[in-house]
Amino acid sequence: MKGRLIAIGDIHGCHKEFADLLDKLELAKDDRVVLLGDLISRGPDSGKVVELAREYATASLLGNHELRHLNYRRTDDPSHLKKYDYETMKQLRSKDWDYLESMKLTYEDEDLGVVLVHGGFLPDRPWQKQPARVVTRIQVVDKDGEPRKRSEAPNAPHWSELWTRAPFVVYGHTPRPEISRTKWTLGIDTSCVLGGALTAYVLPEKKIVQVKAREKYFNPGK
Repeated sequence: MKGRLIAIGDIHGCHKEFADLLDKLELAKDDRVVLLGDLISRGPDSGKVVELAREYATASLLGNHELRHLNYRRTDDPSHLKKYDYETMKQLRSKDWDYLESMKLTYEDEDLGVVLVHGGFLPDRPWQKQPARVVTRIQVVDKDGEPRKRSEAPNAPHWSELWTRAPFVVYGHTPRPEISRTKWTLGIDTSCVLGGALTAYVLPEKKIVQVKAREKYFNPGK
């Protein structure tokens, strides 16, 4: 019998909460832990999160924060970076960068009928063929069917509202105070780094496991 499939939302350097959640999950050796991207950045220690990921995760998916750091490493172009990224880079060692380089875009379990991804998908195109710039960054879909951030098209629908078919998609990236459900999607970025909670979704039992943030680590307005 297969173990559980456990998806964990955006950790953002919150290593203590990540460790708390792993403890609460009481992992068995045949469980598969898949991290939904944005392991790094904003929170207290991205390096310690990657260290825990190497030890406990079956897979970690590429998030927009990892993509931004990797693009900077590849191009040496600082326009890719945010101000707080410099502190993140100080925390990462060479084996951490290797881990970021190894991240995949999606994780599928056909038996469970589920696909895990960081950001999401454009609803009118095959999910398997969508590029990193879409699946790591998409939030809303504009009137031309193009992916946008919420700030760019505030009245446009979230992609998950337009996803009306199998497979069931579990995603992070869009921070909310609570998990977000539609018939075919589940959003589990519950804003840990902003003082919310770190969330895991456990299959096949469809169970939510959460730990509260110990504090608010990041203020987006600053």
